[in-house]
Amino acid sequence: MQIMKSLAAKVRFLAITLALFGLMAGAAQAATKMPSFTLSSVKDGAAVKSSAYQGQALLINFFATWCPPCRKEIPDFIKLQKEYGPKGFTVIGISTDQGGAGLVDKFVQKMEINYPVLMSDAETPTAFGGILGIPTSFLVNKEGNVVKRYDGYVDHQTLVNDLNAILK
Repeated sequence: MQIMKSLAAKVRFLAITLALFGLMAGAAQAATKMPSFTLSSVKDGAAVKSSAYQGQALLINFFATWCPPCRKEIPDFIKLQKEYGPKGFTVIGISTDQGGAGLVDKFVQKMEINYPVLMSDAETPTAFGGILGIPTSFLVNKEGNVVKRYDGYVDHQTLVNDLNAILK
């Protein structure tokens, strides 16, 4: 019986330690500086530097033109850009398509995307901690810290709530 109590105490201690470590890891993620990048615009091939958006809140969205959940998010991103753009917010789309900038630019025009869309390179997804699937998005506050990571489709209301929290 004493052995069982001792084992139970050790398991509780381990569970609490892991839970606290998880909280600390989450806090550390919230303070992660956004990686800097320079990527080509799909519109004209111009080099776009992340430093050009210093002082703005950002939603960095890794996507592909052929991805159904990615396509589903775009109308919400367009609305967010219209509503929150004047408040110091920008959506930045980063295409992972292999078909080239021309293909992506046609898609941008067809979808009437109102925010910058850039072509990804091999380094940028890795710098953001790795992209296991698309869409994957990162919310960045005005101080340049990644405060949220969204793996997969994220609904409009979640984005509105998270944006309102960082744009106060």
